[in-house]
Amino acid sequence: MTLLLEGLSCPSCGAKIEAAAGKLPKVQKATLNFIKKTLELSLFEVDEEEIKIEVEKIVGRIEPDVKVRRVNAAHDENPAICSGCGNGCSCMEKEENYEKNDTQKNVEHGHSHGDDHELVNTALLIRVGIGIAFLLIAVLTDFPFGVELGLFILSYLLIGADVLWRSVKNIIRGDFLDENFLMSLATLGAFATWQYPEAVSVMLFYQVGEFFQDYAVNLSRKNIADLIDIRPDYANIKSGDEWKKVNPEAVKPGDVILIRPGEKVPLDGIVMEGSSSLDTTALTGESLPGDAGPGDRILSGSINQSGALVVKVEKSFGESTASKILELVENAAGSKAATENFITKFARIYTPAVVAAAILLAVLPPLFADQNWITWLNRALIFLVVSCPCALVLSIPLSFFGGLGAASRNGILIKGSNYLDALNRVERVVFDKTGTLTRGVFQVSKIMPQKGVENLLELAAYAEHFSNHPIAQSIKREYGDKIDESRLTDYREIPGQGISVLLDGRRLLAGNRELMQQNHISCAEPEEPGTLIHIAKDGQYAGWLLISDQVKPDSKSALSALKSLGIRKTVMLTGDRPAVAHRVAADLGIDEVHAGLLPQDKVEAFRYLKEKKAEGSLVFVGDGLNDAPVLAMADVGIAMGGMGSDAAIEAADVVLMTDEPMKLVQAIKIARYTHKIVLQNIIFALAVKGLVLILGAGGLANLWEAVFADVGVALIAVLNAMRILRKEYK
Repeated sequence: MTLLLEGLSCPSCGAKIEAAAGKLPKVQKATLNFIKKTLELSLFEVDEEEIKIEVEKIVGRIEPDVKVRRVNAAHDENPAICSGCGNGCSCMEKEENYEKNDTQKNVEHGHSHGDDHELVNTALLIRVGIGIAFLLIAVLTDFPFGVELGLFILSYLLIGADVLWRSVKNIIRGDFLDENFLMSLATLGAFATWQYPEAVSVMLFYQVGEFFQDYAVNLSRKNIADLIDIRPDYANIKSGDEWKKVNPEAVKPGDVILIRPGEKVPLDGIVMEGSSSLDTTALTGESLPGDAGPGDRILSGSINQSGALVVKVEKSFGESTASKILELVENAAGSKAATENFITKFARIYTPAVVAAAILLAVLPPLFADQNWITWLNRALIFLVVSCPCALVLSIPLSFFGGLGAASRNGILIKGSNYLDALNRVERVVFDKTGTLTRGVFQVSKIMPQKGVENLLELAAYAEHFSNHPIAQSIKREYGDKIDESRLTDYREIPGQGISVLLDGRRLLAGNRELMQQNHISCAEPEEPGTLIHIAKDGQYAGWLLISDQVKPDSKSALSALKSLGIRKTVMLTGDRPAVAHRVAADLGIDEVHAGLLPQDKVEAFRYLKEKKAEGSLVFVGDGLNDAPVLAMADVGIAMGGMGSDAAIEAADVVLMTDEPMKLVQAIKIARYTHKIVLQNIIFALAVKGLVLILGAGGLANLWEAVFADVGVALIAVLNAMRILRKEYK
């Protein structure tokens, strides 16, 4: 169940909402995505409307201005996706609304997205501007004390009225340890100690800092949302003699759609007519467009750049590439890194501890050391201002979300910030071979029949006819002639060995050496650079075919780059022959090879590697159906998404959309840079706050420095986090 928290702008309040919702007896887990303003709830089998009411009570107590809306049940599996704006709407457009413009669509949705998209609070700017004018008049002119005080008070109220009002409401609710109350108390304390210009100026500095902080956060939200703005708005489907715009969800596999120049590809399909170039930047991170023509498969989320395309739909909307990518990205926020969880817990302790220290600082020295009450009250006020943990609570999740967004922009889908964190600590990388380090596009490179056998290729093609394995496809493609299926009976696939089938009632075997040995058939085993397929008929050896696969162009450079990044060990697990596997490994510079593995052997080999003690993460990179169990076992399972199987992508924690091993290097660089930014923000925030606390206790810091340690540090940390999105990862 996903709830949208409209108007949520306070990170510490969001953390309180998450914690309170997680304690509800019927909630198994609550996860707040502050960037997307969504609250994801894992529930026991209960009435969801009842839970929504309970959450509304919690939100009303903590942030009464925030509205709670339930994401439409039809979108629960893919929350925060609206065809109008992509910002978490629960709306579903009617088919006829697709003919209208985007502005009208939002009106018909019954809500506005202006709050989410607005980067500047104009009303606040005007009010603060007027307040600054009164402040300058009070400071620069020589009015009587009463007039001057009135100007300071008027300026203070204009600048900080909303802060004061929120703190009053917090006091009424009994939940007042937030920055509004602390800032109000500090500035009112300054008024009480006759520091009128300082009180107004500190409130002004706070509001300016909050303004830039909110602007930076909203801009970052917008940048991240733009990176994954791949959801198609509509599909053109034929209705009579015309093309009609419909909801992509209404299109079924087998339907024919039209994609005009400039439109997004709404669903995965095969081009039937037309040719064009497609911009796949949002899917793969590749800036160069790719050509598409009749017979080519195209993916939803691409943008048609030139000619019109008539496409036969292959997958429903929910199964298409764009939906899968959006689902992965949206669900990524649910898996938090250990650093995020630590900061959330730390914030709950930090603020009460500093407030308690402020009270003791205000009371103990005057009470027991005969010190001046005003002096120590001022020092306590500094503690109160510094006690808000917003810099950490806001910038750390923003840093991780920025890392996920940067990865998406580069065609790398990471399913959670915990996996981003694990990629930063990667120490060993294990690769599958075929389709991962090699192209997985096979071709018959040599045919060696036994003496007297003239139809070896035909026998092989008939044996492999019912198989969808890439090697079988290459044999059938080389044969080329039509297969008479009536001649084939008793087809059986033997895992890890090959195929057994009756051809015209006579037993035909096609597979590896183990299959031949299992049937007591002696066979040759030449040292050839490729995969050997042995053929036998009626127990007699007929010959062998050599199937070749090519190493991907970037595999060698990727392995070299991994070494330069400090990866301690690289391993290859493959079902291919040892001679072929070792030849490929030697060419690429892989440290360790396990070859000739059946699917269950691959699992055991990986389990052996995982049991070896190591400090860092163990990564597995694969693409095939038989890789799914190993992908699930790895600390970080990485699937090749372009040609990888659905099972592998489902089991993986990271998906490389272009099938390029070099994308793994990019993923590690993004993870490490994200970790670097997170550490910078933590160290910077704690160091500045700690320094100001120490200086404040010693009377060497004033409220100006205290406000900088709060909103100034938060703003700098947020701007620092935004660097993750702007950096190029090559």
